[in-house]
Amino acid sequence: MVVPGAVDVLLVSLGSTVGLREADAELAGALRRAGASVAVVAAARPRDVRTFALTDLSWALAARRAAVRGLAAHAPRAVLYSTVTAALLGPRRGAIRFDAPAADNRPGRHGVWQRPLERRRLREATVLAPLSEAGLATVPRPHAAAVVVPIPVEPSGPLIPPERRDLVAVTYAADPRKKGLNRVLAAWRAVRRPEEELVVAGLAGADEPGVRYAGRLERPAYRDLVRRARVFVIAPRREDHGLAQLEALADGCVLATTPAPGPYAALPIARRLDARTVSDDLGAAIRAGLDGVAPDYAGRARAALAPYTHATVDRTVREVLLPYLLG
Repeated sequence: MVVPGAVDVLLVSLGSTVGLREADAELAGALRRAGASVAVVAAARPRDVRTFALTDLSWALAARRAAVRGLAAHAPRAVLYSTVTAALLGPRRGAIRFDAPAADNRPGRHGVWQRPLERRRLREATVLAPLSEAGLATVPRPHAAAVVVPIPVEPSGPLIPPERRDLVAVTYAADPRKKGLNRVLAAWRAVRRPEEELVVAGLAGADEPGVRYAGRLERPAYRDLVRRARVFVIAPRREDHGLAQLEALADGCVLATTPAPGPYAALPIARRLDARTVSDDLGAAIRAGLDGVAPDYAGRARAALAPYTHATVDRTVREVLLPYLLG
């Protein structure tokens, strides 16, 4: 029997950050281009609480409420939970989309109730859809069948040769603690030359010699800023994916980074392009990127990002993920 308003896929979006919401919109678009009808329901942001364990519980309950509403309204053939947290208390078995398992970044008491439930959900899911092979490698075994489906990353415009770029360096610091802004600034102050300037995007602050704060920018303006810079500098405490770094590489920007833990998708790419730009000595990595990076860095970076193009991701969704979802 056909249920009025029924859809092929219900996407339950945690939507706790702008990046997650954008990634969910990309995935919903790919599913629709593959011929599926898709409804998206988003968890309502809960109030702030004091611990990671309570935060995860609040978001999991919010996602469950959204899923219950979506199931009643859309009678979907398949459910796809975006993030493991969204799936923890899901009312129906479904697929799970994630960058990394929550247990991987919730040590000790911070993950005391999540870990056993997470293992069960990852084992019993209809299919897993991690963003990267590195993210999948962190999932405890046994687990459900998996299809790696990256977030699409494309250049924001024509490639600008290094000699024509009018900005020396840029960093992204919407979450300054997570992105290691203090370490970026310390390294920059130690190695910059008098005429060189670092632009800090995503955060307002007090300018200083050699450092300018651009504040929060609309996405096109931010991508244009990165495309004009020679080096993208970052020192994350932990990186579960690193979309900003992948976008910087797509725009021909040299990535100078610390080797952060986590399924950091851009890290192996950066090492292959020029290993000197990945170092715990971030100042040395910055100077390597500015003073003599390996030949044809930008062209090789774009080639390395071929698996992340819309065309490649759409093909994976159409030919592999959607058949798993709809059986």
